[in-house]
Order: sequence, then C-alpha cells, then structure tokens
Amino acid sequence: ALLPALLLLLLPLAALAAAAVLLGLPGYDIPPGVNQPAKLRLVLTVLLGTAALGRILEKTGLCSQITFGRYVRQGRKLGLDPKLFIQDLQFNEVPVRVYQPKATSDGPRRGILFFHGGGWVFGSLDTYEKVCRYLSRESDSVVVSVQYRLAPEHKYPAAYEDCLNATQHFLQHLEHYGVDPARVIVCGDSAGGNLAAAVSQTLAGRSDFPKLRAQILIYPGLQALDFNLPSYQQNRGVPLLFRERAAFYVLQYLNGNATNLEEVLEGSHIPVDIKLNYRKWVSPDNIPEKFKVRGYKPRVLLDCTSEVFEKVKRFCEPMLCPLLAEDTIIQQLPESFILTCEYDVLRDDGLLYKKRLEDNGVRVTWYHLEDGFHGIISLYDYCGFSFPSGKRGLDSVVNFLKSL
Repeated sequence: ALLPALLLLLLPLAALAAAAVLLGLPGYDIPPGVNQPAKLRLVLTVLLGTAALGRILEKTGLCSQITFGRYVRQGRKLGLDPKLFIQDLQFNEVPVRVYQPKATSDGPRRGILFFHGGGWVFGSLDTYEKVCRYLSRESDSVVVSVQYRLAPEHKYPAAYEDCLNATQHFLQHLEHYGVDPARVIVCGDSAGGNLAAAVSQTLAGRSDFPKLRAQILIYPGLQALDFNLPSYQQNRGVPLLFRERAAFYVLQYLNGNATNLEEVLEGSHIPVDIKLNYRKWVSPDNIPEKFKVRGYKPRVLLDCTSEVFEKVKRFCEPMLCPLLAEDTIIQQLPESFILTCEYDVLRDDGLLYKKRLEDNGVRVTWYHLEDGFHGIISLYDYCGFSFPSGKRGLDSVVNFLKSL
C-alpha cells in the first residue's frame, strides 16, 4: 500500500534510473526483423527503468526489487466484460479466476486451464486478464486462470503442485462449469508453458481423471541443461528475455537464489556423462539447419564439480524440465500446439520438444512467428498500442482451440 506514496517521494531516483536506462539501451540487441522494433524499444525502456528503480529501492531498504517489479507489472483492473461471467475462486486452496461466456451454448464447452508466464517469479491473474478474456470470448471456452505460488519465496515444486492441484480439481468438477470432459486443454506461456507441459505429463496415462484433449505451449522453457543452444546464442541480448535472465529465473524457481548463475550459463553445472545421456534429446544436432544461419558456434562440453551439481541436480527432473521425460510418458501425451518465436532464447526448447513429440507419434501443430520475440503474446494490446505479430500468435491459439 505504501508503494504509490514511495513513487512520489522517489521521483529524483526515478530520473536517475531513467538516465541509467537510456545510457544502457545501446547494449541491447533489437534486430531489424523484429515486429515493431520502435515499440519494443519503448517497452524495453519501461522494463529497464522499473528494474533500475527497483535496484535503487532495494539498496535503500525500502522494498525488494522483485516486490517492486511485481507491483509495476501487476496491470490495471479491468471493468466488467459484457460477454463473460468472471469470478475469483479457489480450487484445492489455489486461487483461480474463472471466465465463462454468457451466451447460451448448444452443449458443453471446452475447458482451458491457463498458467501464466513470468519466469515463475512474476505474473498474476490481473497481468494476464486481457489474454484470458480474449481466449474465452474468441474460442467460446471456459477459461480457468491459475495463480500459482511464485519464486523465490516458494521454490520448486510449489508452482507445479499448485497447477496440478487446480487442474485436478477442475477435472473433478467439470459439470458444474458446463465443460465437456473430452475437451479439456492445459495452456501456458513461457514459465506457464513449462508448467502446462509438466502437468500434461503427470496426467498422461492416468485413468482416475478425464484425459486431456490437448496441451498448448507458448514459447515454453523446457530444459535447463544447455543455455548455449543456437537460439540462446543468437538472441542472448534480444528483449524481452535475455539469456542471463532465463538462467536467473530458473535458478530462482529451483533454489530461491541465483548462486550458480555463471556455472549454468557456461554449462559447467551438469556432469558430462549426464549431458551425453540426454544428448539424444537436448542437442543442437536436433535443431534444423535453417535456424542456425544467424550464427552458431558449437561449445565444448564442460564437466562440473559435485558441489555445484548437488545444488542443481533437480534440473534432471522432468517435472522441472519436461524435455527430459522418458519416451513412455511422451507417447501418452495429448495432441499438442507449440508456438515459437524466431527472436527468442527459448525458441529451441520448443523446437526440440516438437521433434520429441513427433518422433513419438504425438500430433503437433506448430506455429512460428518469424518476427516474434519472447513475451509478444501478452503484448498484443499493450498500453494503447499493439504488436500485430502478438495478435497473430494469439489468434493461432484460438484457431487451434476451435479445431478441437
């Protein structure tokens, strides 16, 4: 409650932060092929300013950088929607927001569990309000947005457990929401895509719940073994997710800190024998050559100390890194939709998972935004101006839903 007052008191610090941002902007890479590069630079300026001011606030002891970042990214409350019933509930003690179309339906509707992005650290029901309303209205579906616990306060597997518990509750009460048991979908973007993949794998083959109809993974992060894949090298400085930030977030989720950030970035956090064991699934050799033309340099495999591996060994758990699941699990997964962006460090995670699914006989619809960057879906209508590529991506999700 004190944050608005603090902002007024700290205008000089805000000006200092803004100056730091403007001086640092040339160091970031916004390729000419990106959708709306000028608008992206403006969004980047806002985010960097928020981060800079957050660091200042943290050093002065007023509040943590993460707390300030969450406040700024919260998003404004939207008014009533003439086409939707919207209510906040709890599913198995997990906060959710349910969106139900007001129009009458000839029969039960699709049900969508939506897990928001934000690196497991940021994001809320309000942050993704526009996206969830759009999905519900345009696909005529019941959408359940899940507010899972955030890191670093709540470490892995807290977020995964919340998403799984909310999903299981929904699957047990579909009739109450007018949802067809044969058309339930899990969906998420970025960290939410990771959670959707993990939940889908957990429920694969289960006979005590209705079988999921599909999973929708929007630029998901699916592995933490290799942060030097082609997309990580090519897009390391491209907003809105930088290579270093991607590693930082997954370490926050895992351990509540980023102590071993340098080892993770250079690849000296996983023993060579384990890397070789997973190389059949996590390897630049599995990335089509056309995605390497912007520059890629193979890296020498580095070993690690037992002390470092002990801190990050859970990176080998499929519930944290779904790309590492065994074939027997992958083969039971439902039809899948994967969206990737060319200018995104997580692009290759999506491409590798696409290959794994297809190799195991799972039907995959793939949509690639050639001019897209990480986070573009949630910016389809941002603060009065739009990113057309984000709208195209969101509409591709809607079209997939309508086909189910």
